[in-house]
Amino acid sequence: MPRFAANLSFLFQDIDFLDRFEVAKNLGFGAVEYLFPYDYAASDIADRLNANGLEQALFNLPPGDWEAGERGFAAVPGREDDFASAVDTAARYASALGCKQVHAMAGLVPADADINRYRDTYLTNLAYAANTLGDAGVRVLIEPLNTGDMPGYFLTGSAQAVDIIRDVGSDNLCLQYDIYHMQIMEGHLAASLEALMKFIGHIQIAGVPGRNEPDTGEINYPYLFSRLDELGYEGWVGCEYRPATDTHSGLGWAAPYGISAGAK
Repeated sequence: MPRFAANLSFLFQDIDFLDRFEVAKNLGFGAVEYLFPYDYAASDIADRLNANGLEQALFNLPPGDWEAGERGFAAVPGREDDFASAVDTAARYASALGCKQVHAMAGLVPADADINRYRDTYLTNLAYAANTLGDAGVRVLIEPLNTGDMPGYFLTGSAQAVDIIRDVGSDNLCLQYDIYHMQIMEGHLAASLEALMKFIGHIQIAGVPGRNEPDTGEINYPYLFSRLDELGYEGWVGCEYRPATDTHSGLGWAAPYGISAGAK
């Protein structure tokens, strides 16, 4: 049976961030993830994890100026020093939170850019991150994003991601497979998961279209969850979806997997 991690950047938006940990635990989640921890002291987050017996499944490296539109810079030429600093910051948080994997966002590519230069920068930075964070026992993930939600993003397909993982040549670099993005960009999810399982380090879910609860839209998640069991996936499945109303009201989909919509 899949193990679900509550994405605290998407769920429980009516509750202060640090209070979401207890709510997630009370609902039956065994782990949490979120976009970024950096607005909070690592010790404060660690206290919430420990108090509630939760595992930190994942977070992202610092992405640059998010409010100004930056979406990471792992592939952006000229930002190598910023990337190295982001790796150091993420390593400190990962150590404090006991987190074993982080996502390095690639960044946006201008329409007139030299794509090969961006790719070369990406390979160099990912090799550095995989080596540096590997020494700390932390795995690096890369995630293809769909071009509708993230126009101009460098990494958009699974084949592109696998080529990059192979070219970097590190066992400490894996694929973050978001089923929502992959359905929009590629489809054929069951076959795709089977073919890519050896590269996958983390999985995330949401309904398509709308990015709402996974029991809405066109994806047969119960079938895919069964396939993940058959394929031997033992990692966390991150619930990175936007509740259509409030989080508790939309949790009926998770009842068969031990998540209680009635607990608060």
